[in-house]
Amino acid sequence: MGKDVIVACDFASAQAYTDFLDLFANEERRPFVKIGMELFYAAGPDIVRLTKERGHKIFLDLKLHDIPNTVEKAMAVLAHLGVDMCNLHAAGAIPMMEGALRGLSSAGEKRPILLAVTQLTSTSQEVMERDIRIHEPVEQVVCAYAKNAQTAGLDGVVCSPLEAGMVKETCGGQFLTVTPGVRFADGDKGDQARVTTPARAREIGSDYIVVGRPITAAADPVAAYKRCVAEFCM
Repeated sequence: MGKDVIVACDFASAQAYTDFLDLFANEERRPFVKIGMELFYAAGPDIVRLTKERGHKIFLDLKLHDIPNTVEKAMAVLAHLGVDMCNLHAAGAIPMMEGALRGLSSAGEKRPILLAVTQLTSTSQEVMERDIRIHEPVEQVVCAYAKNAQTAGLDGVVCSPLEAGMVKETCGGQFLTVTPGVRFADGDKGDQARVTTPARAREIGSDYIVVGRPITAAADPVAAYKRCVAEFCM
């Protein structure tokens, strides 16, 4: 499986999102896009269908976290939207993740990639200890959550690029690492706490990087996307 850049399309309206997609209408390479809570809640499932019609792969980033039965039923609904990747919180534990996989598998043989979110890239060691009351090193927590996800049958995890190599060592090279918290070396890290550059993420072991504002808020989003692809994929 080749490496790829996923563009986090955190837009507040369908119009702003489609205006962004229009920038790539004449490009040979159309970006893999992430539809998160903001856009999905604003525009609903139709935004997923529109994106598929435009020829983009989709990471549906809704981070489900509930009792196993509820998550299984929710994933059964999402399974029929035709997305390529979706996720949930690993903190929901193995039974919830197993339920999610059952629900997602109802789409047939070609189900979406299913990922577990380990720790948000905005969560520092200090915040994790103070607010979540987890006192082990964040790297150990991420790897333990990744191992639980693997035990549940998931395809990979969402983690910081700084932990991608450790996840690979824990779960094997075929276990996917999808990593937000990626910024250009000359850019602002925003509200992310654990970040690195596209080139460094490639070296550490990320399979996919998720990049939002450095592309979507750039003066020239197409050029910023191409720069990111050149640094990470080539």
